[in-house]
Amino acid sequence: MTEVEKKEFVTLLEKHQNIVHKVCRLYTNNYDAHNDLFQEITIQLFKAYPKFRGDAKFSTWMYRIGLNTAITLYRKSKRRIQTQEFDTVEFKISQEEYDDTTEQQLKLMYQALQQLNDIDKALVFLYLEDKNYSEISETLGISEVNARVKMNRVKTKLRTILNP
Repeated sequence: MTEVEKKEFVTLLEKHQNIVHKVCRLYTNNYDAHNDLFQEITIQLFKAYPKFRGDAKFSTWMYRIGLNTAITLYRKSKRRIQTQEFDTVEFKISQEEYDDTTEQQLKLMYQALQQLNDIDKALVFLYLEDKNYSEISETLGISEVNARVKMNRVKTKLRTILNP
């Protein structure tokens, strides 16, 4: 990779690093695991960057690599990753932006999301990121119709979990 490509990559990674942090938050349970996964995703992105053709947006490509890396590492570990309490996670968002109600709702949502399988988690994650079904299907490598069907099933499953 040339120096120009390396600088482009670093600039793009800095601009979109929150994508990687969000993926890490979804698939890890503590600060060290978050940092390890962030590093692994960054390495995979760096290795794959010379092959990035620009057919999709950089952020879509980044989601795909990040989610695939997280899912692959999760499956290799063959153990369920536990979630970390929401209030102990460090974000670049100041704590006063959240009131107790919002924080409690987020805790419940993360607990419900942990009960989903890897693909369903990724689907919800992209949906919550305001990705349209075309972008979701492209990122996950499934058809748009399949993405819509899966999303409806996941919504039903989450409703059941959150409102027993």
